[in-house]
Amino acid sequence: MAHTTTPDALRRLAEAHRVSTTYAGFDGQEREVPEDTLRDVLTALGADAADDAAVEAALAERELAPWRRTLPPVVVAVAGRGDRFPVHVPHGSPVRVSVVAEDGTARSAAQAESWRSPRDVDGELVGRATFEVPEDLPVGWYELRAECPDVEGGRPVTAPLAVTPARLATTDRLHSRRRWGYMAQVYSVTSGRSWGVGDLSDLAGLAAISGEQGADYLLVNPLHAAEPVPPVEPSPYLPTSRRFFNPLYLRIAEIPEYAYLRPADLEVVSTLAAIQRKENLDTSTIDRDTAYAAKLKSLELLFTVRRSPHRQQQLRRFVAEGGQGLQDFGLWCALREELGEDAPEWQDGAATPDSPYAAEARQRLARRIDFHVWMQWLLDEQLEAAQRAARLAGMDVGVIHDLAVGVHKHGSDAWTLQDVLALGVSVGAPADMYNQKGQNWSQPPWHPERLAEAGYRPWRDMLRTIFRHAGGIRVDHILGLYRLWWIPDGREASDGAYVYYDHEAMVGILALEAELAGAVVVGEDLGTLEPWVREHLAERGVLGTSILWFELDEDGEPLDPAEYRELSMASVNTHDFPPTAGFLEGVQVDVREQLGLLARPVEEERAEAARQLETFFGAVARAGLLPEGQATDEQGRVEALHRWLARSPALLLNVSLVDAVGERRMQNQPGTGDEYPNWRVPLADGEGNPVLLETLPENPRANALVRAVNEALGTHPRLQHVGEPRQPRTRDRSAPEDGPGTEGPGGPAGAGR
Repeated sequence: MAHTTTPDALRRLAEAHRVSTTYAGFDGQEREVPEDTLRDVLTALGADAADDAAVEAALAERELAPWRRTLPPVVVAVAGRGDRFPVHVPHGSPVRVSVVAEDGTARSAAQAESWRSPRDVDGELVGRATFEVPEDLPVGWYELRAECPDVEGGRPVTAPLAVTPARLATTDRLHSRRRWGYMAQVYSVTSGRSWGVGDLSDLAGLAAISGEQGADYLLVNPLHAAEPVPPVEPSPYLPTSRRFFNPLYLRIAEIPEYAYLRPADLEVVSTLAAIQRKENLDTSTIDRDTAYAAKLKSLELLFTVRRSPHRQQQLRRFVAEGGQGLQDFGLWCALREELGEDAPEWQDGAATPDSPYAAEARQRLARRIDFHVWMQWLLDEQLEAAQRAARLAGMDVGVIHDLAVGVHKHGSDAWTLQDVLALGVSVGAPADMYNQKGQNWSQPPWHPERLAEAGYRPWRDMLRTIFRHAGGIRVDHILGLYRLWWIPDGREASDGAYVYYDHEAMVGILALEAELAGAVVVGEDLGTLEPWVREHLAERGVLGTSILWFELDEDGEPLDPAEYRELSMASVNTHDFPPTAGFLEGVQVDVREQLGLLARPVEEERAEAARQLETFFGAVARAGLLPEGQATDEQGRVEALHRWLARSPALLLNVSLVDAVGERRMQNQPGTGDEYPNWRVPLADGEGNPVLLETLPENPRANALVRAVNEALGTHPRLQHVGEPRQPRTRDRSAPEDGPGTEGPGGPAGAGR
């Protein structure tokens, strides 16, 4: 079908919907977004761009839309700033606005002196009054109520009001001293009691150990929900839901009902445990599917155990707090089990949570829905225990969760939240020097206007669930709260356009929920961004991200750490790089050569990698951090890089757990799928031996790196020998034959003192 829109009209409509018609390429040159792309993106936003007449009508509607409603869909204000908002009523009609707190108390909002001429809206003259948010309102959520005798028969018209902190107090509290913490992939950190995959009890154990070593936080990978049954997506950054968690991380033996399993059921679970525990010693790849299948079988047996009255009461409260969102998640899980991913019902009878097939399934699959809801309650309990372990170990922040940028297009969130997501497009990134075709992450984006119409409740609910038992959050690609690269279905990733969001609302609500939870916020702000974005984040108290290898001056030389940002979380590397020991060996070049990913001859790549290392270690040596004999010593060089990084003013300093134990393999090779075992690499040392959690307190290499970081930051270990009872010498039932069977600082089973 031929379109008759003129470029000027199309671009005016795009700009009215905050769709950028140009963008800067990786070479710095400005590029225009193709007209077909603009048309497709506008269609996804709900704007008709079929021809010039439709465009002009859409522009007129865009202009009149705010005048058609009494209150905005939501007002997001900053505490103490006296922000204003419009109220529309028939011209000349009186209107009164009040602000109602969550406890029901109300107060009047003052009208401001701000005159706007009335407008003709569908044949009626509509006036605009301007009101102010009281400056002394504490941060929190409120309801605006507008009452006009000529609107809705005099009944109140309501809208949510979010009063957000001007700046996070949680960030300001960090200025008292600098802190360090481990950065770890939970699934890779196993103990003698794990089932081949690190779990939430291992997370609690790692928090306890690192807290005693002097750490104040523990940054972990996203723990978001994956598929409800195997096979499951290995990448924690492509979840089915960002609000709910992955039952793969449950520790079966720590579920209270485990003690009351029937003998025959206990034998089944014990057998599964014995089989899975052997996987803890396999350092090749993590087998999530087998581990999850074993856990699901065990959980199904545990679900048949009658809960005590107080346990049932706690479950009831959790379900009430989870609301409809929790029930819809359980429904999707049950349907996904029944239908699989590609069943035609997803496009018809089960297209939405309220469609006929889905509505019928709520009754028919009620027991299975309850099962998935119950598992989320268990996860909530074990997440609470992990954060409690961190705080008891002396951490003043605790577990910092990672928030993925989006969700799988066939996942739970994409199904239950489709009313606030944009359909027909996915999120990605434009072409750059590494990906000349751009990147398509196959994730549906938030629809900016529909999300606002929903009062940002889905965004708030997601954050609240994560913050329940967290000391902080790291937001992956936080630039997505400002703009996202939308790619219309069927087009190349490079043929997209930036769609801008109300960043004041998105960042403001993030800050509000963090403030209410007492949590720290870190934004991954790497990559192409507009300079003012970092300034805005810093003003709100959101920490940025500094990666040593990326911190370069204008001449491409290593930036003096003293010039790093104070409001940042600094790291030597990331999960997309090899551990530092591997980086020193050029593992990244080896892997890319083996996979055919190099854009130039391997000799050039190796020479460039060697030049980069020489440049950095030259700077480290000039700083006096490479004593005689350490210039070629791998462990000494790793410690020197961390001491150098510790000279930065960054408030938070990451110590990668893989660096602490000498691991060389990278967790993820960008641009690959099954060609590389992404997100499936268990924790091992430099010789390929498994590193189990129990051995970490006495790991010489880890202790040396921790000691170097503590000395550089002026922090101290918290472990005090008080004559506590020694660890038992006996091995756990069904523990792997050659592996440790007890947890804690006592070391491996059978290790005497």
